[in-house]
Amino acid sequence: MIFLETGGYVTVSSMTGFSYSKGQNEFCSWNWELKSVNSKGLNVRFHLPAGYENLEKNIRDHISKALKRGNISVNLIIRWFNHKEGYHLNSLRLEEILKFIPTIKSKFPEALPPTIDGLLSLRGVIDTIDEELSGDIQKELEKKLKKSFEISLSSLLEIRRNEGKVLKKFLKENLKEFSILIKDAEKLSSLQPKVITKRLKNNVQILLKDSPNLPEDRLAQEIALLVAKADIREELDRLMAHEQAAQNMIKEGGPIGRKLDFLCQEFNREVNTLCAKSVDIKLTQIGLEMKSSIEQFREQVQNIE
Repeated sequence: MIFLETGGYVTVSSMTGFSYSKGQNEFCSWNWELKSVNSKGLNVRFHLPAGYENLEKNIRDHISKALKRGNISVNLIIRWFNHKEGYHLNSLRLEEILKFIPTIKSKFPEALPPTIDGLLSLRGVIDTIDEELSGDIQKELEKKLKKSFEISLSSLLEIRRNEGKVLKKFLKENLKEFSILIKDAEKLSSLQPKVITKRLKNNVQILLKDSPNLPEDRLAQEIALLVAKADIREELDRLMAHEQAAQNMIKEGGPIGRKLDFLCQEFNREVNTLCAKSVDIKLTQIGLEMKSSIEQFREQVQNIE
């Protein structure tokens, strides 16, 4: 498992996937099931048979080296061949539960008191224990279980990478379309000062009729100020920089989901400013298309590790 040993990333990976592995010896057969879904961080939940909780640390270490984000569910099922099992009363667990009974009674006075069979049926009160396997046989089984788990983890990684390839292709196409929208906006931005000046000149002529003594230099200052405020060159420069940054992240690969999610916020901030400054209906339409493109991009980014 080269990936686990180096901890390297060579591509974009999804956070969703499911893998399955199985094995058996003369005593039992087993199945590992690993399920991964989206998460802001890395969370691992275990469902291991009683008596095999000691596997958890080794498994958690492997997962933390291989994955950076995702809700990971690890499930181990063991089926025994004519194997006897014994039972053990977990006294500590039972005592912890009994401590809550007075509190529960105070809140639900009409409820029936707990029964012995009800208490014993609670998860963790009665543990199943292995009466036959011990010593070298038990260690050998655990060794095989760990090996089988690594196979399942490798399969999960491969599935997440394959889905990541699809996401990567979509993101690159989305950014290509977004780049075209920026260029379209650039073509219109060169007309912005002319549009504003023409509109203001028309308004000035109307004002001069009502206030013929209004200083021309004051009018020129106002026109220059409004033209400067409506200049979207700075927003377009930042959008191009963000678009290039996103392209570089996707090219480099690795756990880039959080970075791309933050970049989506920056995209939205610049586009909102662009739309607010727009005095051209075509530029406003381009801005709205940009917002739609960013939202599609962001939805897919939520699936990336």
